[in-house]
Amino acid sequence: VQFVESGGGEVRPGESLTLSCTGSGFTFDTYYISWLRQAPGKGPEWVSVIDGRGFWIQYTDSVKGRFTISRDNARKTVYLQMDNLRPEDTGLYYCAIRRARDYVLDATRYDHQGQGTQVTVLT
Repeated sequence: VQFVESGGGEVRPGESLTLSCTGSGFTFDTYYISWLRQAPGKGPEWVSVIDGRGFWIQYTDSVKGRFTISRDNARKTVYLQMDNLRPEDTGLYYCAIRRARDYVLDATRYDHQGQGTQVTVLT
């Protein structure tokens, strides 16, 4: 299982970024895929999840209305559109997969995850 994440960067508050995660080595459309993040000195935090067909989507409260998750199964890619970024969104963002729906909101319960892409929102 491998992931290639991209799209991170350094931005000012209120600006936008779009993250991409391309997966390989597994049956892409049969997995729940989440974006997780980890801020400096903190544990991993679950941000958003999308099911295999893109019909069931969830967000953590702090990003609702600002972030949008989507997937293109033909390209084996999941996206995270992040608008109106805040300094507290700073962290290493990475994608992770889980076969079953149970525990998908728990950042510590994923089967495989990528190396991540850094997002920094200036203060």
